[in-house]
Amino acid sequence: MNYKRNRGRRGRSENNRFNTSQRRHESPSNSQNRQQRVPRHPPHLRGREIGLYYARKKWLNTENGENCVTSGKGDVKLPQIKPIGRVVLSETRQNFIESSLKNMDLIGKMFITDDGSYDHVSESSFKRNFLRTIHGNIDDNLKALPPMERYPHIDEALYEDLMSRKSDSAYNYMLEVRKKLPSFDKRDDILKIIDENQVVVISGETGCGKTTQVSQFILDDYIMKKKGSLCRIVCTQPRRISAVSVAERVSDERAEKLGKSVGYQIRLEKEPPRERGSIIFCTTGVVLKWMEVDACLSNVSHLIIDEIHERNVMSDFIIALMKKLIIHRKDLKLILMSATLNAEKFSNYFDGCPHINIPGFTYPVEEYYLEDVLQMTGFEFSGTKELLFAKKKNLKGSKRKKKNVTEKENEWNDFIEPYIRNLEAKKQYSRHVCDQLRNPQSEKINVDLILSLLIHICRDDENLGAILIFLTGLSEISALIKLMEGSRKFPSNRFIVVPLHSLLSTVDQKRIFDRPPPGVRKIVVATNIAETSITIDDVVFVIDCGKIKMSNYNVQTNTQTLLPEWVSLANSNQRKGRAGRTQPGVCFHLYTKIRRITLEDFQQPEVLRKRLEDTILTLKMLKLGKAEPFLQCLMDSPDPKAVELSIRLLIRLNALDNDEKLTPLGYHLARLPMAPQMGKMILMGAIFSCLDPILSIAATLDFKDGFVAQLGKERELDRKKLELTNGIKNDHLVCIEALRKFESSTHKNRFCYDNFLSWNTMRLLCNMKRQFMEYLHEMNFVPSADPKNPECNVNSDNTSLIQAVVCSGLYPNVAIMRKKKSSRYSYSLRTMEDHTSVKFHPKSIMSMCEAEYIGTNAVVYHLKLKSSQTFLHDASVVNPLSLLFFGDTYVQNEEDDKFTVGVGTNINFITNPGTAAIIKELRSRLNWFLEYKAANPGPVNWKTNEEESKLLQAIMELITSEDKGELSDSEDDCVFVNEDVKIGENDLKNEINEDRIKHEVEDVIDVEDVIDLEDVIKEDHFVVLDECHSDADDDVQEIPKEEPMSIDIPSGDEEVDVKNSDCVKSDPYLTEMKCDEIGVECNNKE
Repeated sequence: MNYKRNRGRRGRSENNRFNTSQRRHESPSNSQNRQQRVPRHPPHLRGREIGLYYARKKWLNTENGENCVTSGKGDVKLPQIKPIGRVVLSETRQNFIESSLKNMDLIGKMFITDDGSYDHVSESSFKRNFLRTIHGNIDDNLKALPPMERYPHIDEALYEDLMSRKSDSAYNYMLEVRKKLPSFDKRDDILKIIDENQVVVISGETGCGKTTQVSQFILDDYIMKKKGSLCRIVCTQPRRISAVSVAERVSDERAEKLGKSVGYQIRLEKEPPRERGSIIFCTTGVVLKWMEVDACLSNVSHLIIDEIHERNVMSDFIIALMKKLIIHRKDLKLILMSATLNAEKFSNYFDGCPHINIPGFTYPVEEYYLEDVLQMTGFEFSGTKELLFAKKKNLKGSKRKKKNVTEKENEWNDFIEPYIRNLEAKKQYSRHVCDQLRNPQSEKINVDLILSLLIHICRDDENLGAILIFLTGLSEISALIKLMEGSRKFPSNRFIVVPLHSLLSTVDQKRIFDRPPPGVRKIVVATNIAETSITIDDVVFVIDCGKIKMSNYNVQTNTQTLLPEWVSLANSNQRKGRAGRTQPGVCFHLYTKIRRITLEDFQQPEVLRKRLEDTILTLKMLKLGKAEPFLQCLMDSPDPKAVELSIRLLIRLNALDNDEKLTPLGYHLARLPMAPQMGKMILMGAIFSCLDPILSIAATLDFKDGFVAQLGKERELDRKKLELTNGIKNDHLVCIEALRKFESSTHKNRFCYDNFLSWNTMRLLCNMKRQFMEYLHEMNFVPSADPKNPECNVNSDNTSLIQAVVCSGLYPNVAIMRKKKSSRYSYSLRTMEDHTSVKFHPKSIMSMCEAEYIGTNAVVYHLKLKSSQTFLHDASVVNPLSLLFFGDTYVQNEEDDKFTVGVGTNINFITNPGTAAIIKELRSRLNWFLEYKAANPGPVNWKTNEEESKLLQAIMELITSEDKGELSDSEDDCVFVNEDVKIGENDLKNEINEDRIKHEVEDVIDVEDVIDLEDVIKEDHFVVLDECHSDADDDVQEIPKEEPMSIDIPSGDEEVDVKNSDCVKSDPYLTEMKCDEIGVECNNKE
């Protein structure tokens, strides 16, 4: 139903005149009180957002009384929530636990009050290293060092070896290949500028040879001058696969095997070169680990930091460290290598250090923009005629009241509309094109337009070169390929269509790079993975959608987002360059020329758009003091609130104390090569002796799961996941079972093929498990480095305990699931930290849950990510005792003879005094024991009858009994949620009376357009006021599931190389992937 804005205007106008007259006679104090009683809406709200704000506020006040408060940004904050469940122990069980506790003498035996000196911790190498870290300062270690010692006999041996190589035919052949690279012509200039300066910036386009040649220029120059023993070059790469592949390429060019003059070191493996006269390629994180032991990098003569234009956190971090280090290491040469466009920024950061550019070579690329594409194809966006008719009607009407417009509307009015009028005046394009450009749909990704352009290229262009299409995600890739099939204009005997995405398997990946047979055109549909990381030599045509999905972190909502946004100029140029690698090409940008003017030069640095817990722990291990001062020294310093939120989480994890110093647990977490939540999880798995399944979960969450999508087979993939878990809907159990069955399978390739798994990813996850175990063994938490060791897996079959250990790592990522009485969804889901309304991600098997299935109403999750909606990734149910034992701040309240226990400020359970006392005592002893174990690492022996094993056994039995519903003798006193205990009945209520809300919205919305209130109050748009409705939500394409598509889909059954990257979920074999939502629709379709 549509409602007009002027409805009821007269009544409101009279009231306004009365109110205005009354205000004239108010005293200042009365006026001030009135403003306090009736606060205005937040100033940033516009249009219907204002109406929704007042309607929501009025509704909440009606339901909850006047207890609601608002933040400065206008978000409605809910009052203190009510208990979400009931935890009651039977009297028999209470008596048994009380008697057991009396026999445990843990406190007097192990714990002394700590005053910060850790005198109560026994002497050990751990204590010495830990105290050195928390009390040390990097400035104490950055002292002037004597120059590297020269060894004449090594100099002579290196010289003779290089001279003998010049008679090698393989070496000479590769030397001729190297001479064809643009960088080789700049060899003398590069060596001269490095020799004369301590810091140098070298820039050059992709393909100029700077990555493989600069380090060789330096090494060969030192060897030929007979001072090779003074040369040890370290070259950092942002990705693991890059470090390995570049090292292999350089060793091939030197006609020798890896491990002689060239080597590499990454997290899972290494092939070190000789100690002197060598080049080692490694990831940035490896260098930072070295600096924990040797802050001055005393054995390094040249440090080359490559690909700095990518601006990842670790690169920015090490650049800031180097600025501090080079003051003390005058003999250390620092070479920064970057893409051309932003090299000057790095030069300025190092006080104007010299910069040399290596020119690249590409063939000319002809560029077309959206207006050209519309002219070529005659395409028409939906709704154009209706839009033009509405605009004409508005122009004929009376003068409209001026109203606030959004930033987007301002941008349209200031740039787009004047540009279109200019096109009309010059008559460069037809009237049809100008009309289409006025349609806001022209600014969104439109796969129908891409299909029309493809048909135009294939019909009118005789060049059969490959076509590379850039899209933002799997949903758009799937939709386009489905349209291509449906058009019947791309038969398989004339076209090869290959999707390229991080979630697709890679067995047949070679077909992307191989040239097709004569008369056949190759079409590659890819995400931004194809921008820089791969080169497809036969690409002639590039179609650039103009958008990219970027992972960002919203500090206001403490939420990570993954939404399409405009590409930067750097992205645009990289995409264009894909068409000119080996021959002249053509690039079609699906945005206007005027839109290009508004594009940013570069995407935001990663440090401004990610969480910083890992970075802060690294900072602490390097003894850099408080986090905020050092992070402000970065080229682009992060938001102080982002730093504050990360520190707060680390304190909640007990990784930092209130003075921001590392705790013993934090010291261990910083040493583990994983996110701190995963690190805490595996330490708890070691203590509770359920390590193998916990390692499977931690490796999967820290890297990626092994499942690969096949377009059109999403439902079959869901069925396979359920088969792995015997029908149990639990994402973490899927991780466990997939790896367990893979490891035990005798035909691993077949197992992966049958279950939509990537063999290579599964192999890497197994390697990660072994490496994590080696770290635990080195830290003395386990007796063996074997993940399958029986002593480390006494309780690995206890699913209830495993869920509790997962909770210990993922807390405070908790959400509450509540069954709805009447809704199109069977349940509502809100996070406990900020009350955000969320949904399980469609690829999560939890998205298939019905409310009746959930035994408890609490869920722990790994990631909350906003894309088309706010989704929870990798979730599982958790029972109350797991939260009470492993949550952070314990709270116990008694009011009106009602006892509640809880953790934090948002999770409470009804209980009785006896149960509350036992939970408090067990929790206190557990916390004492965990602190003791962190400060005194050692394996827990579950087979003895010692006090520590008795305590852990008691907690495990309680958690297990709770999961089975055996805690209480009475049906009325169970741990599950009872119908009489609503989940914050007044606070989290999600059922909205639409008729009442329509009336309230109509009363408060002050707009003049005709609006559709049915659309306004839809649940997705109304319930969550603290989420911004993005335009990206409107162009999300759903993947049709009716039938599989006959396209080239790799099946994941071949061994290929895999890379790993911080916070970026990568695809095996390829060298760069952006984390992306799978984009498939939920199985619970209406």
